[in-house]
Amino acid sequence: MSTATPRVDPSAFSAPLQENPYESDRLLAEYLLFHFGAPSEVLPFNVGPVSALGYPVRCVSECLEASLLPAGARALDLGCAVGRSSFELAKVCSEVLGIDYSQRFIGAAEEIRTRGVLSYQRTDEGALKTPLQAQLPEGVDPGRVRFEQGDAMALRDGLGRFDVVLMANLIDRLTHPLRCLERLGALVVPGGQLIVTSPYTWMPEYTPRENWLGGFEIGGKRQSTLEGLQLALEKDFELERTKDLPFLIREHVRKYQWSVAQASVWRRR
Repeated sequence: MSTATPRVDPSAFSAPLQENPYESDRLLAEYLLFHFGAPSEVLPFNVGPVSALGYPVRCVSECLEASLLPAGARALDLGCAVGRSSFELAKVCSEVLGIDYSQRFIGAAEEIRTRGVLSYQRTDEGALKTPLQAQLPEGVDPGRVRFEQGDAMALRDGLGRFDVVLMANLIDRLTHPLRCLERLGALVVPGGQLIVTSPYTWMPEYTPRENWLGGFEIGGKRQSTLEGLQLALEKDFELERTKDLPFLIREHVRKYQWSVAQASVWRRR
C-alpha cells in the first residue's frame, strides 16, 4: 500500500474557517445531554433510533478490547468534549487524560468530576427549557481522570505514552487532521489500541478542503476517509476492524441529528 500523504485536487475551494462554536451555551447544553442524558430525556417518543443513544458509552464498550489492557493501563481521550467517554475509560484504565479544545467543555467535565453533578437547561421548544443534571456515572473513581484544555494538532510535551487513545468525532473538526494523526505513533505503546470514530462530515468551515482525509476524487479515483486514515496511519498502526456506530444529538424535542459514524480500531505495531 502506498504511503503517500492523502491529498485533494489543489484547485479545491477553501472557505474561511469559522470561530469555535463549541464555546456556546447552546452546544454545551446539547453535548451535556448527548453525553449524560437518560434515554427518556433525549428521546421521549415510542418511535425513533433507540440504538443510536448512549454513543459516548458505546465508543468505549463496543470498540475497546478491555481484555487486552495491561495492569495500570493509561488512556487518552482526545477530543473528549464534556467527558463521558473519559469516565467510561476510567472503569477499565487506571489513569485517563481527557483533552478538548473547548474550555467550556473542559470546565463542565471537570465540574462533573469534582462535584459529581452539573445542572444545565435542555431546550424543548422555542424558549421553553427543562432543568436537568449531568451526573458522574456510577462505578467511576474520579481520581483516575484528569481533564485539560489542549489542541489536538499541537499537543503539549510530556504527555507520556498510552495503552488506549480514543478520538471520537474529532478528525473532521480539525483544520489539519494530519498534524494530529502524525503524533499518534509516539503516543501509543506497541500493541496499544487506537480508536477513531467519525461520521466524516467534512466541511470547509472547519477543515480546508486540501486537508480533508477523504470524501473527494483525485485522478478520477474516489478516496474515502478510511483510505485516507490508512495512508496516514499505516506506518505505525494496523487496522484491525471497523464498525458502524450510530448516534443521536437532540436539538429540541422535535428535531434531532441522526448520524452513523464509522469506528476504526487500530493496533500499534
